[in-house]
Amino acid sequence: MMDYIKAFLVGGAFCLVGQLLIDKTKLTPARILVGFVVTGVLLSALGLYQPIVDFAGAGATVPLTGFGHTIAKGVRQAVEKDGFLGIFTGGLGSTAGGITAAITAGLIMSLIFKVKDRS
Repeated sequence: MMDYIKAFLVGGAFCLVGQLLIDKTKLTPARILVGFVVTGVLLSALGLYQPIVDFAGAGATVPLTGFGHTIAKGVRQAVEKDGFLGIFTGGLGSTAGGITAAITAGLIMSLIFKVKDRS
């Protein structure tokens, strides 16, 4: 039960930061999302994100910061295995499953629902 509580608290803290950025700044949602991914990469590169993942599990891996962490982790592993080429292949290889799931879900939703103009 404690794992669920830790995941909820950490994931909720990430969501709280995102909501505060939406409410209190003029940043667009796209910039906030990119900021979360970049923050995950930077924290992972500094070795600060893995302890958060170890503590909170899905509360740290599911949010966008976790996506950034996965990219950085994949690049690091690919560089160790393939050298310089790993810089270009590691991030995509480590996140391919998530990217494929997002594209597939988007395709399915576009087939189910009708597109509406914003006007």
